[in-house]
Amino acid sequence: MGNPPDSSEIIEKAGPFKMFAIIETGGKQYKVQNDDVIFVEKLAAEENSDVEFKVIAVDGDDGIKVGAPYVEGATVTGKVLKNGKSKKITVFTYKPKKSEKRKMGHRQPYTKVQITAINA
Repeated sequence: MGNPPDSSEIIEKAGPFKMFAIIETGGKQYKVQNDDVIFVEKLAAEENSDVEFKVIAVDGDDGIKVGAPYVEGATVTGKVLKNGKSKKITVFTYKPKKSEKRKMGHRQPYTKVQITAINA
């Protein structure tokens, strides 16, 4: 059959280690790596400006650091690519047997951000 691969062979196939962080913005948490593009709740920032996020946890060369509630000295920087609105959704509510119905539309605003740096 053959021998199972040792850990060095597995690491070579997996590629280089990429640092990641868990950030919080808009009441949500996102796991990000360098050069990731994420869609977050609308931020009060202009296009092509830099924004910093609160870091909840970061995984670097010296292991995982988890904050209580945030990691001291750790920052994640991103560049705002676009502010926009998502596709329209239809919201329809009704009450049966009461002849009561209402149809509305909604477009959620968002900010498209590219992660440029993770500093742990």
